[in-house]
Amino acid sequence: MFLVCGEALFDLFVDPAQSELPRQVGFKAIAGGSPFNVAVGLSRLGVKSALLTGISGDFLGQQLRRVLEDEGVSTRYLVPLDAATTTLSLVAVDGQGVPHYSFYGHSGADRQLRPEQVPALDSGVRGIHVGSYSLVVRPTADSLEQLLERSSRELLISLDPNVRLNVEPDLDVWRERIGAFARHAHLVKVSEEDLLLLYPGQDPLATAEAFLQHQCRLVCLTRGEHGVTVFNRAHGSWSSPAHAIVPVDTVGAGDTFQAALITYLAEQGFDSPAALDALDRSHIERMLAFAQAAAALTCQRRGPDLPRRHELATPAGRPAPVV
Repeated sequence: MFLVCGEALFDLFVDPAQSELPRQVGFKAIAGGSPFNVAVGLSRLGVKSALLTGISGDFLGQQLRRVLEDEGVSTRYLVPLDAATTTLSLVAVDGQGVPHYSFYGHSGADRQLRPEQVPALDSGVRGIHVGSYSLVVRPTADSLEQLLERSSRELLISLDPNVRLNVEPDLDVWRERIGAFARHAHLVKVSEEDLLLLYPGQDPLATAEAFLQHQCRLVCLTRGEHGVTVFNRAHGSWSSPAHAIVPVDTVGAGDTFQAALITYLAEQGFDSPAALDALDRSHIERMLAFAQAAAALTCQRRGPDLPRRHELATPAGRPAPVV
């Protein structure tokens, strides 16, 4: 099982078709948040997953729990925080399909998880993924950092910064917290957009490669229409071109890519820190191809509609069995 840690919320997508009156704005509410999406994406791809987050007892919190159950994501590590609320994210998608977010949830349950509330992990957990604004909002950020400190020697740790400045506008805070979490990570997936935001004026390729210190073995730099560049301690760096598609939007594409990376590692038996060292270049190339194909599918759909396993070929190129 892979334990995904971080926010769970409702995305409110602006619906122009329902916003025709001057004083009316239409919305479509979809359960989400980057870690939430990764947990769902893993389950859809056939990897057992669980979500660790604080969850409200309000109506929306109950709905989030129900969606996870329906998607086959374990709710064992949800921490009920009945006095808190559920975070809302207002999402507007521009003409190029790029989403823009505004968050409402200073008292959100996903920000209120304290270290002593983090459940003990059972022996079935093989890895932990962290990312997005849960890296910077306290006390949740402190709780997750302590969890990684206890776990990173034995469990595979995955990190995706997924910066959200409208939650925490201070770039110094993001840089400090990402650096702290990166010290525990074995796999880092980061977007070129985030690195340009965090480190203006610096070459994002050099910045991405710098993650290959401490425990990190593998870095994937996603570059939109320019594909993906990978950095590996043993095999160096190279790029894989993007799929030629006409995207509907890019909502959930990064989360899909992340879930697919983890899925490949789990399916091929590389889902431990020691096993990650055994990846050769051919394995890495197949992993990237699998993750890019999954992300391309999401981009051809509206909203964070992550693919299911039968929709993708196996990493060896054979059609996956329909399950």
